[in-house]
Formats: sequence, C-alpha cells, structure tokens
Amino acid sequence: MENEHVYLQVRDELRMNVNQQPHMATPYGQPQPGYQGYPQPGYGGDHVPSGYPAQYAPYNGPGSAYQQGPPQGYSPYASFPSKTLATNLVSDLSSSSPLDLGTRGPPTSGAPPVSGAQNYSQFGQGENQNGPPPMGAPPQRPPVSQPYTPGAVNLPGPQHPYGQRFGAPPVSMQHMTNQMASMQVGSTAPSPAGPGYAPPSVSQAAVSAPYTTSAPPTFTPPTTATSQPPPTEALAQAPPHSYYGALPPVQQPFQNAVPTFSSAGPTQPQAPPPVSPQSFPQAPPISQPPFSTAQVHPGPTQSYRGPLPSTQSSFPRPPHPTSQPSAFPAGPPPTSIPSQLPGVMQPQPPVSQPSPYHSGPPTTSTGFPPQVGAPPRPSFPGMQGPPMASQGPPMASQGPPMASQGPPMAQANHILPTQPGMPPGPINASLSGPPPQPGMQGYPPQQNGAFGQVRGPQPGYTGPYPGQPNYGAPPAAPASAPAAPKRLDPDSIPSPIQVIEDDKANKGSEPFTTGVRGQAPPLVTTKFQVKDQGNASPRYIRCTAYNMPCNSDMAKQSQVPLAAVIKPLAPLPPDETPPYLVDHGESGPIRCNRCKAYMCPYMQFIEGGRRFQCGFCNCVTEVPPNYFQHLDHTGKRVDCYDRPELSMGSYDFMTTVDYCKNNKFPQPPAFIFLIDVSYNAVKNGTVGIVCQELKTLLDYLPRENPDVESNIRVGFVTYNKVLHFYNVKASLAQPQMMVVSDVADMFVPLLDGFLVSVSESRVVIESLLDQIPEMFADTRETETVFGPVIQAGLEALKAADCAGKLFVFHSSLPIAEAPGKLKNREDKKLVGTDKEKTLFQPQVSFYNTLAKECVAQGCCVDLFLFPNQYVDVATLGVVPTSTGGSIYKYTYFQAPSDQERFLNDLRRDVQKQVGFDAVMRVRTSTGIRATDFFGAFYMSNTTDVELAGLDCDKTVTVEFRHDDKLSEETGALMQCAVLYTSCSGQRRLRIHNMAVNCCSQLADLYRNCETDTIINFFAKYAYRSVLSSPTKNVRDSLVNQCAQILACYRKNCASPSSAGQLILPECMKLLPVYLNCVLKSDVLQPGADVSLDDRAYLRQLVSTMDVAESHVFFYPHLLPLQKLDVESMALPMAVRDSEERLSRGGVYLLENGLNIFLWVGVSAQQELLQNIFGTPAFSQIDPNMTSLPALDNPFSKRLREIIESVRAQRSRYMKLMVVKQEDKLELIFKHFLVEDKSNSGGASYVDFLCHMHKEIRQLLS
Repeated sequence: MENEHVYLQVRDELRMNVNQQPHMATPYGQPQPGYQGYPQPGYGGDHVPSGYPAQYAPYNGPGSAYQQGPPQGYSPYASFPSKTLATNLVSDLSSSSPLDLGTRGPPTSGAPPVSGAQNYSQFGQGENQNGPPPMGAPPQRPPVSQPYTPGAVNLPGPQHPYGQRFGAPPVSMQHMTNQMASMQVGSTAPSPAGPGYAPPSVSQAAVSAPYTTSAPPTFTPPTTATSQPPPTEALAQAPPHSYYGALPPVQQPFQNAVPTFSSAGPTQPQAPPPVSPQSFPQAPPISQPPFSTAQVHPGPTQSYRGPLPSTQSSFPRPPHPTSQPSAFPAGPPPTSIPSQLPGVMQPQPPVSQPSPYHSGPPTTSTGFPPQVGAPPRPSFPGMQGPPMASQGPPMASQGPPMASQGPPMAQANHILPTQPGMPPGPINASLSGPPPQPGMQGYPPQQNGAFGQVRGPQPGYTGPYPGQPNYGAPPAAPASAPAAPKRLDPDSIPSPIQVIEDDKANKGSEPFTTGVRGQAPPLVTTKFQVKDQGNASPRYIRCTAYNMPCNSDMAKQSQVPLAAVIKPLAPLPPDETPPYLVDHGESGPIRCNRCKAYMCPYMQFIEGGRRFQCGFCNCVTEVPPNYFQHLDHTGKRVDCYDRPELSMGSYDFMTTVDYCKNNKFPQPPAFIFLIDVSYNAVKNGTVGIVCQELKTLLDYLPRENPDVESNIRVGFVTYNKVLHFYNVKASLAQPQMMVVSDVADMFVPLLDGFLVSVSESRVVIESLLDQIPEMFADTRETETVFGPVIQAGLEALKAADCAGKLFVFHSSLPIAEAPGKLKNREDKKLVGTDKEKTLFQPQVSFYNTLAKECVAQGCCVDLFLFPNQYVDVATLGVVPTSTGGSIYKYTYFQAPSDQERFLNDLRRDVQKQVGFDAVMRVRTSTGIRATDFFGAFYMSNTTDVELAGLDCDKTVTVEFRHDDKLSEETGALMQCAVLYTSCSGQRRLRIHNMAVNCCSQLADLYRNCETDTIINFFAKYAYRSVLSSPTKNVRDSLVNQCAQILACYRKNCASPSSAGQLILPECMKLLPVYLNCVLKSDVLQPGADVSLDDRAYLRQLVSTMDVAESHVFFYPHLLPLQKLDVESMALPMAVRDSEERLSRGGVYLLENGLNIFLWVGVSAQQELLQNIFGTPAFSQIDPNMTSLPALDNPFSKRLREIIESVRAQRSRYMKLMVVKQEDKLELIFKHFLVEDKSNSGGASYVDFLCHMHKEIRQLLS
C-alpha cells in the first residue's frame, strides 16, 4: 500500500503539472447577428433532477389516502441515527484531493485499482447509508484514482526515471509528459503524441480521446468520503492565460499584477492593451519559471482577474471576432468566442441586435464545473508577457525579461515531451533563467506567478530534450532562477466527468432510501430511485450541507453557505409513488400548539400516546381524541406505518375552510389568453400560430384525474394599443368583440360569457380562433400597451372571484400612451460601470405595484416574448417573476425554424401541474432559522413566500442562519409547508420534511457538502446581487468566499503539506470549476454581443432553476457521438467542455438545458455523416437544419431517440442547431466550452484554479 500511495501521489502530481495544451480555434468572422433567442427547451417532459428521461406520468389524483402497512424494509424513523455517516476523519485522505503545484516524479506504476462501485448499504445497516463508510469500517480505497500523497512532498532533487506509465494507455502519460515539457516531470520517454491527450497540432483541434484514454479514474477521488485521506490533488499552477483579453505589456513585472479577480485584495492589474485581448489567450510561455508559490498567474496575464482590466470596466470588450484570427497566429481564437455571436442563426436581425442566441444559457458561465482539461492556449512568441521578473518581484537572477529571449521555445503546442531521464528543469534554461537550486523547498521567490517548488536540473542532463541546446543557460547553474513554468496538465486537475461517472458507478445501482439522517444523495447527474422513509426525496429538497455546523462561529469560519433548494411540486419518475393525500376530516391537520409545525416523523409521542412533543420547538401538545393511538414497546405509535405523516418525508394534507381566503372554499381557477395583434406579431406569424394551436391545446388543460374533464375556465383578449374582449358564451352563434380604448382606467366590459367552460363553448371558441388572424391580417398598428393587458386579466379574475393564470403573447416595447409605458434605455456604455445595476432594475415602479395586486388575487402571469429589438425584459419580467410565472423568449422569431420550440414550450406550460394562490413557510428546529429566499415569488413579510402560481418546475432556495447552538444528538430539522389551490379547486398543504446532522468538527462539515447545490445557491445569490452592486464586485465577492471555504479546509482539516499544493476537499473538488463557469456567465461577464435583454432574461431564468438545471446550464453536457453504440441503451461517456477534447473526425452533441448543438468535425467519417445526415460529404450538410432527417438506419434512430430523451428531461424545449467545424456558427458553440478561456475575458479552468490557489495562499499567510 505504501508504494501504491506514493505512486498515486506521484502520478497525480505528474498529471497536474503537465503543460496545458492550447486550444485551437479557427478564426471566424462574426456570425450573422440575427440568431434566434435562446432556444428554450421545451415541453415534452418535466425535467426531473435525476435526469429521468421519462416524462412524468399524468397525475392521477390523490392516491388512496395513504399507503397501508409499513414500507418494506423501512425502519422506524424515530431512530434517526444521530450521526449518519460516520465519516472518517482522516482528513485529507478521505476528504481532500491535493493538487500538487510543485513538480514531482512520474508515477512508478500503473493506474491504481479501481474500486468497485460502492454499494449503498441497505437501509438498516447501522447508520451508514448511501454515505461514507462508518468510522469503524476498514478504509476503502477511493474509487479510482485518488492520488495519495503522503505529505505531498515536492521532490526537488533528481528523480529516478520510472519507466512505467501510469494509467491506461501510455498515451495519456505521454500525453501528459508532452504537455509537461517544461515541467519535466515525466521520466518516461514521451511519445510524440499519444492517442490520448496528444497536443493537437496547432491547427488541429485536440481529440476527444484524451479524456477517455487517460486513466479514467485518475482524478476522481471517491465521491463518498473514503476512509483514507483523499490524496491531495496538487496542482501545479499554470500560468493564466490572459484572461482579460489583452496581455500585459511584455515587460511589466509580474509582480505588480495582482489578480483583480480576487476580492481578496489583489489590485487590478494594468489593463493590457485592449487590442489584442483575445488574441493572446495563450498561456504564458513555457519558459517562465515553474510555478512559484506566489503568483498564480504567471504569464501574460497578470493575475487572474476574472474581469478585464479596469480600463475596460468590468465588461471587457472582446475584439471583433473577425479580427481574431489574425491575432492568433498560432491558432484560432479562444473557444469562448462563440459567446459573442449569439445572433448567428438568423440572418435577418440587424447586426447590432444582441444575439438572441446568446441569450441562451451562458453556459460558459461558471455554473458548471469547467472541465478540468481545458488547456491554456499556446502563447505566441513575443507575447510572452511580462519578463520573467514579472513573476513576482523580479528575481535578479532571472536575467533579462522573457521578452528578450525571443519566443519561448515551446509554444504551448510545441512543447516536446520530456525525455525519460530529463531534469525537471526549465526546458530552455535561458528562458527561464538559471534553475533553482535543487534542494530549494517551499516557495521560491515568486516566480512567474505560479506556485510550486522550483526544481533544479537533474545532474548530467544538459538540455531539456536530448539534442536540444540549453539555449544559452548554464546547464545546471545553481542559481536560484526559476525553472520553466510548468503549466498544469488539464488531465491532472479535477474532472467533472470523472466525478459524475464515479458517482453513477457508486450510487446509481441501488435505491436511495431517505431514512437515515444527514446522508448526501447521489448527484443530480446520476439516475437513481428514491424510497421515502422519513425524509423528503432529493427531487424535492437538496441541501448545500448535510452536516450543519453546531454554532454560528464555525459556520462563519468555514463560509460554507447553509441553504436548501426546494422544489415543492417536483414531478417524479414513473417508478416512484407520488405523495399520499391525507384527510383528517373536519378537524384538519394535527399541528404543534406553539410553532404550528405539522405532524411529521419528528414528533415524539409520550404519556402512552396522549400527547406529543414537537421536534422543532419541544413544546408538548395534546393529541386530539380522534387521532389517539397506543404506543408499542419502542415508544412508536402502532399505526405509524399506516400513516404517511408519521413515516414519510413528503405528503399532502386536505385542509379545512380555515385555510382558505375569506374562510370560503376557492372557485376553480381560470386561464386567460392575451394575444398581441400589433403589426409585428401578425407579420412574424405568432398570431396565427397561437390561435391554431389553442384549438387543440384547450383539450389538455391540467386536471387531476385524466378521465374527467378539467375544471379550468378560459377567456380571450387581443390587444395592440387598445384591448378587445370576447364574449364566447355557449348560447351565442358567433363570438362578440368589445373594445376598451380607455387603457388608463382598465375595466372588464362583460362578466357573463368571458370566462367559459371549453366543452360547453367549444364551437364559439373555435370560431373566434379562426377569425382573429383574419380580423387583424391587414393591421398597421405598431404600438402596444402592456400594463393594461395584465390589469385586464387581473380584473377579470377579481370579477370571477377566482385565482388563475394569464398567458401573454407579446412582441415589442410598450411605447403607447398608457400606464406602464416604457422607453428604450438600452445603453451598452453603462456595462461594466457602477450604473450597470440600473439596467437590471425595473424602469418604472408601476409593475412592482401591479405584481403585488396580482399576488393578492392569485393571478400568475406567464409571458411569451417575440422581440426583434430591445423590449426591456428587466421591466416586463417583474410581474411574471413576482407571481411565480415564467418568461419564454424567442428573439427574431421565424415560424419555420422556431415554431416547433415555441409550440412545445406552450403545450408544456399549459398542461403542467400547477398550484394557485400558494403560500410557503419553512420552519426549522431551534438553533437555526430561514433568513433569506431566492426565486420567483413575492414576500410581504419575512417568513411567508407568496406565489400566485407554483408549477412543477419552480424552485425556492432558502438560506439558513444560526440563532442559537445546535446539538449533534438531535441534528437540525426543517419542514417546508406549501398551502395551495389545486387545479381542481381543492385547498391543500404539501409538506416536505428534512433532517440533517450537526457537527462540531469542520472536517465533518466538509465531508458532507454537495457542490452542485452550493453552486446553485451562489449563482442565485450573485444574480440577485447585480441589482445592487457592480458586476465586478459581485464576481470578486464570489471568488473571495470560495477561497475562504477552501482556505478554511486547508488550514483546519488537511494534513500538513507544502504550500505549493492546492488541497481541495473531496466533495468540493469541483467547486473551482463550476464557480468559474458562474463567473464567466453572460450575466456576470458578458461578451460584447450579449444583449441587455438576454442578460435580464437569464438572470430571471436562473433564479427558479433546480440543481439539475443549473448544473447542465453552467457546465453543459457534451457527448461524443462517434462512440455511440447503437446496440446499447447506454450513452457514450461525456467529454469535458473544452475545444481540445473535440476531434476533427468526430461528431458531438452539446446541451445545456436551453440549446442543443450538433458539432460536426471537418474530417468526420463519411459513414457517420451518411448515417446522420443522409450525405457522406461534409460540404453538403445544411447548417440551417433544425431537425435531423428520419433515416432508416440504427444510428439515425438511436441519435434521434437520444435527442428526444434529453429534451424530455428539460423544462424547456431545446432547438437543435447543426454547427460545422470552421463555420461561423462555431463561435457560438465555443461559448459553451466552459473549460476554455472565454471571449469576454473569463479565465480557463486551469488558470482559474491557479488563481484560486493564489487566493487561498494569501488568506493562509
């Protein structure tokens, strides 16, 4: 074992230090401006967090009152073990993965054994369920590769060459070695470019193989806490690419550049000349010294500052894409460029229009873990950036600035593999300056911004590669000059794909039983079945931490947010039972007298069952006589398993009239369709499409029992700058129109005949829907109103005394004279300034007041926008986002290409399960309380979340704070109660209960966190913060909080090790990747082509996302279709979101919840193209197609099935876009390769990791 550990450690480090490969991008011109708005994923299946492709089956009404008999294998809830997962405290081993930033010797042996998937222990085996092994258990080997670094020693002296490559095919090692050239870590003879990770020639995109070939497990520490300390993943810092778009002037000493990025306090680096911003995405030249401890950013970019240099305000302007090509002598522009071209698809829109496309998900954004592998771009000669000295204080010994040395010998792409026996020293000695002394430990003076130890050359080797001169430097000069910088090998840093695959292997095979307190569920990317045994399913509630700190001091010290993402009406897969409906008759639900918590498994019955003690406030309450039951010998009620409220985590209660407004039962809800019939709406075809679709869609209104017709009534209004109401009473032969032109004082001109039953008035309704497009076909009215339209729907619901939903189809900025009139305030000059926040705030207060009135009536608003220019989504979206509604946006709508997406979204929106007039309250046990809420709702006080409408896709995120101490024995409890009116008009309560553990040791906290949920919380927190703070401050505070979380772990939980190592907790090793995606997202760091409307739209969209949606939104899913096995139902393993993972001979599918791209490599096999497109020639593929031809071959059928199943998992229909390599649309596609440097100045994953390491070290020192 000892050797194996060392080997693992070495191997890991080796991988960490490999030079990154530059990404290649082809220079393309800007896409045509008019690209369609974010395609909204559509209708077609509720998105289930677990990713079940199957659509949620129609709700069949309340189940039998509840299940009879105890669920099998279910053990009494009462005995929640107090510490569920005896997580091992072996701190780093089980919980961290050090990334060695210093250079270490190559691994000595093959890949570590892969440990079998860890099976969930069945419920009932002690406390350990689905979680880390119990304390007493023998230590488990981490799944696959945890590098184990015994102390993570940096080996300064010569290393023995190890002939063996580690890992799978030699490829990956060589590959790494290749990349590491300057690191000289590898002693094996590298082959030129292995299949795996070989650096692509400059012009060629890297192959995707690398990911798969390298030892897969390599970087993934076990997801569950393993008993041995996770190896620390040591990362060598890579020089950051210039994230800011431009490189700093060559000579500027590195040390001045402080990462602006970090809020920790580094100052902002000087802005490099704007000109070449994108042009030098490359990483600094190799020649820079090895990572010195100090700065994270070696290389041209001074420091990693996410935002551009101050001169550019926080919104760096990327150069025109067109110019980019030239800028990249060596290769194409950074992948992220695409983000600039949002509008590509539609030719029509004017260029200036922000591309709607883009508005799509800012995938690049941080949210997802950027794939570890994104390599830095190659540096270009001359661009080396600041002189070596720049690394930190200039080291005198370093000699002339790099610039003087000429282009670094190795551009990223050209780095030669290290020779087997080579010294780790700099490849070009002269470039790097004399090598540091061999024994130097710790952090040499800051060199090059990188951290890690400097290694001296190995004795006896003259040059970096045999036959290569040392370039002037003395062979083994003892001088302390830094060695060549080692860029991190993307394969050596935490890979989201590996973590996802390990979780599927470990937790996907057995059901997740919720009976054990505090166990972390499988990741949202794992398909699993849930058995409710006393805690709510993770489909309803996911927490950031399943082991809460016992006191506020510990919470403050760790900075880990304590929050829960709650999706009260989440759809369940067909193999899971929907919540039971419990009816206690006229007495209503049983509650605690003091805190009003509802009966649940945490209530303790005492005195023979005559009273119960509340688990939340400890108050004792009498049991009503009709609810009395005797206790068994364990103190549990004998009917415990017959009652869902005593044995389940989630259930519904029927309520009494006391829970209704004005003490009377509600009327069934109504749906009102308000259709814009102005010139733009008629011309783009939306009026005809909506009217045609409603004729059939009205048969599918939501209902509880599929055999009974819906109780929902419907009404219709059309409008431009006046409103037209329609009387569609069943007794009429033809519909009647009534026009209201006094929009300043809106009223409903008719009561009887406006809201009708579809079945009774079908003939009149169909006649109306046929006539509307004809009536307005020749309209010349271009102006519209918007405020009075919502007022009209609200007044109609008030008159009918019911709740309901308004479906508004709107096309332009409401400039007609009326309440809520708006003006065009789009001003790109404010982006990046302190006034940028005003662009996200509503223009007028009228809509805030209107939203409050809507919530009071239970009037929810869903808005479908079809803009061709700025419509001020920030203002128009106020009412939908305050009432629990949704916004759908189809920029430059064109019927042929966008109709399918719009209709699928509309169908799903009309049919999905929804509750009206909802109020949600979250109660907690003594010691913590809910303090902050995020989502689409209104709050009139500090505790009640009010939602006029609550559908199955909406989430509410709740943050908790301590108000007292918690105890490890009792843990912490939360109960979410949502009171709502069902679509049949019944008043109900949906209850979700959750118990988590409490801990007094920080190591326990860090062992039971869920990174995806933390990122969901951080994104919502940041997106709300842009309303009140400049985006740069928001980004800085996110980086600072993340650095504090990781620094606290390093200081208090990790085994002592060199400061040159970056040590990450096992369950948070993807935090930097995903956080970087959030930071680079279009809301926080937009490209020049991202419109203000797109940013406002995305900001509102993310506020209601669940964890599965935010995960794929920030870190898109990228599948290599050339590896698809048509015989198997399994999908090929995803690859990391980096251009270098794409093979020119491959075809890839990328989806992020809003868009689906099919990327076709220029050298894709003819057979593959023939199977997918029906043509063997790359040149004959039509890039404008939005659906694949239905060909009669197994591959075509399987691919179309995959696309449909992916769409069914998402809440919005995703439009398909075909992207040919080297085509202008590719720039948009690259925007979603979030591990790469972005066009707007966002850092690559490797660079950001280095930046985080620097921030952490600053905090620790």
